Amino acid sequence: MIEAVIWDFGGVLTTSPFEAFARFEKERGLPVDIIRRTNAANHFENAWAKFERAEVDLATFDELFAAESLALGAEVRGRDVVPLLSGDPRPEMVEALRRVKQHFKTGCITNNLPANAIGSSSGRALYVAETMALFDHVIESAKIGLRKPDPRIYRMMVEALGVDPNKCVYLDDLGVNLKPAREMGMTTIKVIDGPQAIAELEAATGLTLADHAPT
Repeated sequence: MIEAVIWDFGGVLTTSPFEAFARFEKERGLPVDIIRRTNAANHFENAWAKFERAEVDLATFDELFAAESLALGAEVRGRDVVPLLSGDPRPEMVEALRRVKQHFKTGCITNNLPANAIGSSSGRALYVAETMALFDHVIESAKIGLRKPDPRIYRMMVEALGVDPNKCVYLDDLGVNLKPAREMGMTTIKVIDGPQAIAELEAATGLTLADHAPT
C-alpha cells in the first residue's frame, strides 16, 4: 500500500537540462558530454555539489567549474552553464501530481541553486510556484546545505511526511539519486520522459494519472 509519492523537480516536472547541455556543446564545438562528465566527477564535493549546497557563490562556482572541466578536456565557465538548467514545463506530469495528491502524501526533494544565483522569467517562476504548492513538503538543497544522493535528505523527507519508506514511490531522472531511495525500500522510477514515467507511476500506485485514448 502506497502512502506517499516523492518527486524530483528538474528533469521530472520539467524537461531534462541534458538537451540544453548538448546543444551548448555542439554550438561551442566542445567535447560531447563535457558538462555532464564535469558534474559527475567527484559528485559529492565538486563545484556543482558545493553550489547546490550554497557553500560557494556564483563567481566561485564559475571558476571552480572552469577548472574542473578543463581538467577533463575543455574549459566551460560555470556562469555559462547555469542558464541551461531551467528546462521546459511538463504539464502532463503536473496533472499526474495533482491526481496523486488526491490520494497520497506528496513531497519534493530538489537539488537546486541559491535563489539569487539564477534569473528566472516570470512565467517559469509562476510555474515553479504553482507546482511547489502541490507538495505537502519540499526540501531544497540550497536551503538546507545537503543534496542528493546523500541518504540523509531522503530520511528527512520520510520523517517530515510521517511515512514508511517501504510505502513510498520516488521519481528522479538520475540513477545516482534513485539508488539511496531504493536502498531505503522505496519503489523508484527513473524518468526518461512524461508518458513513460506516468505509465510506471500508474502501475506503482494503481491510479489513472492521464487521460488515455480508448483502444
